Amino acid sequence: MDLIQTVVDWYMANLNYFTIAFLMTIESSFIPFPSEVVIPFAAYKAAEGDLNVFLVVLAGTGGALIGAIINYYLAKYLGRPLVYKFADSNIGKMLLLSKDKVVHAEEYFIRNGKSSTFIGRLVPAVRQLISIPAGLANMNMRDFIIYTLAGAGIWNIILAVIGYYIYDLKDKIFPYIDNILIVLGIIFVVYLVVKGVMKRRRAE
Repeated sequence: MDLIQTVVDWYMANLNYFTIAFLMTIESSFIPFPSEVVIPFAAYKAAEGDLNVFLVVLAGTGGALIGAIINYYLAKYLGRPLVYKFADSNIGKMLLLSKDKVVHAEEYFIRNGKSSTFIGRLVPAVRQLISIPAGLANMNMRDFIIYTLAGAGIWNIILAVIGYYIYDLKDKIFPYIDNILIVLGIIFVVYLVVKGVMKRRRAE
């Protein structure tokens, strides 16, 4: 537990506007990294007075847009066959991707049209992949940016409010909130690892 606390302390100490944008760029690309361990923690730090919560949301949303644009152009220039092939490759499986997930995101995009790049940012199973079908469909870049910024902005505001609320409860209700956050973080990471291993075994 001391080691975990050390890691969390290091993470919080190095959480700034640049690292927030960088981590959210990763989160919004095809690399699995949850925004739930970025924005709430940054908002928590903002509540302590070390950051500005509005700039936290701005940095997070900007990073999310960059990651989404990366996905968009990769899909646009690689094309559907290569995207599907990569999703089903060993590297893709390590990144928790699969052809089924990409197909699901593409079907979601077809059903909802342009608005899917907005709505999809609020749907956990679709959020990180919705930019891929937008790229495959060669969606208008201006519309893509507007919808992505709107969806990512709302999602980050929700996460920031949660982080701020947790800080507000720290001394009032949960004196051990730091330990709770650590345990929740561990559970989430273990869940991702187990899910990836089980999916890889099923594929084999």
